[in-house]
Amino acid sequence: MTDVDRGSTSSGSSRALTFLPALAMVVTVFGILVGNGVILESGGVGDGDSIADTATFIAPAGPAFSIWSLIYAFLVAYVVWQALPAGAGSARARGILWPAVASLVLNAAWILVVEQLESAWGSVVVMLLLLGSLIAVHRVLKATPPESTVERWVVDIGFGLYLGWVNVATAANITFALVLAGVDPPRDVAVPIAVVVVLLLVGVAALKLPRVSEPLAVGAAMSWGLAWICVGRLSTAPESVVVAVAAAVAALLTVGLALRTAARAPSMAR
Repeated sequence: MTDVDRGSTSSGSSRALTFLPALAMVVTVFGILVGNGVILESGGVGDGDSIADTATFIAPAGPAFSIWSLIYAFLVAYVVWQALPAGAGSARARGILWPAVASLVLNAAWILVVEQLESAWGSVVVMLLLLGSLIAVHRVLKATPPESTVERWVVDIGFGLYLGWVNVATAANITFALVLAGVDPPRDVAVPIAVVVVLLLVGVAALKLPRVSEPLAVGAAMSWGLAWICVGRLSTAPESVVVAVAAAVAALLTVGLALRTAARAPSMAR
């Protein structure tokens, strides 16, 4: 086989792999339909209490979860873009292919574990794997700049929002699992713990924002989640002004960190 033949075979294999994200998105859509009760009957961990906005002191208020609609829109755009010539020929698209596919499949797996297997700790394991896959995506994206504005939006910003939200969701998910496992400290203990958790998320932001290509996207999604934790603790049980103030401060600090990191970083778009 000549070098030209090998190159053609490699190129053909790479283009064939661009269908994997589309297949993974189909799996994700299936998971969403299951989660909404369109397909199969949904039980939910703890009869749905684990994902309710009143489950713990760091559960975001219900409207926070509307960010998924935006994230899914970006993921669909990514799936379409990477199948087009511009995306299919992108080294970055090839670099993130497997962790991106994993993130889509794990997204669906989390819903299925919660709604069908009703396993709180199983959902934590899946969420941590999802977080790991997104970190892997951003390691590739940070290494090289996007080739176009379109690529920046559908890949860097889209996966930035995804990672930012999953950071907050992971903390909430672990807390849900602990509560369902019977770890239910009295209020005078639970409130300080919740304050520590939301402030730890600021620490997570400080560590991760310099390591991503779009710190504003990651920071925006994290701040969104923290802001809705604030709203939740002021409007729904378990109410706590202390936790609400801590979450509001954490959200503002995260915004500040994101702005500072973005200002210090060179422009990624060519």
